This record gives sequence, C-alpha cells and structure tokens, in this order.
Amino acid sequence: WFQFTLAGLKRINPDWPVCHVSYFEADAFARWSGRRLPTEFEWEAVGQGIGAANDFGHEPFADVLFDRNNAIHPTRSPHRLLGGVWQWTSSSYGAYPGYQALAGALGEYNGKFMCNQYVLRGGSVATSSSHIRPSYRNFFPADARWQFSGIRLAQ
Repeated sequence: WFQFTLAGLKRINPDWPVCHVSYFEADAFARWSGRRLPTEFEWEAVGQGIGAANDFGHEPFADVLFDRNNAIHPTRSPHRLLGGVWQWTSSSYGAYPGYQALAGALGEYNGKFMCNQYVLRGGSVATSSSHIRPSYRNFFPADARWQFSGIRLAQ
C-alpha cells in the first residue's frame, strides 16, 4: 500500500497516525469504536500545561527545513497532543462564549467564516511551530480531508 505525500508516493507506514480524514469520517470512526470526538473545550482542558518545549520532540513543522528523501508526513506518537495531525473536535466553529467584536471589526469572527465549520486542535506537520499551542483553533468544513486532519477520541 502506498500514499501520496508532499515528498511524492511513499509506502504506508502502519505506525504513522491516520490523517486526511473528514469530520464525517472521524465522527463515524469514533461512534464505531464506542467513543466520541471531544469538544474543543475538553480538548483545550487536556492541553493545559502542555507547552512547546516539552511536546515538540523531533517532529518537523512547516517552518523547518524538510529532508526531501523522507515523506513529509506526521510520524509522532498518536498519544502526543500537539503537532502531527490536526484533531477534529465535535464543536462547531463559533465565537467563544462572551466574545464581543470591537466596534467596526470585520475580522475572523464573522458569519462567512463560522458557517458550517468544525474546530480542529493541535496543529500538524504543515503548521508553523509558532502556532502550535493548546489554545490555537483551526476550522474546516466537515467534508474537508486535507491539511493533515486526524482523530482523537474521548469517552
């Protein structure tokens, strides 16, 4: 079995985390396994106290020079919370409770960006290391399979 990576076609390594799955696929797997996807608030609560210094290990990130002879693919332990793959949550992307936009602001918190999106947490190998932290939110449509999206289960 092979898969296409950013470094070309590579043999599948069974130790690599599952990635490039949609929200629908992640949710279906969670239900099939008798578990569920965590809410983004559960995910962030688990991530408190985890910092860049003790969680990056040797995983390359987007701002690090890659070895072109190796597949650019998440290789981290699935037990690591940060880096590797973005992890789907069961939370719809919306403003945090109590958020109030500044007068005249059109930034990130407006309807066209929040509509029909789900929150992902944790970053990936294609994320700049300066963005890897437990509080960083990402979002994609539920059918999106790109950007190294993966699964973390809750019970």
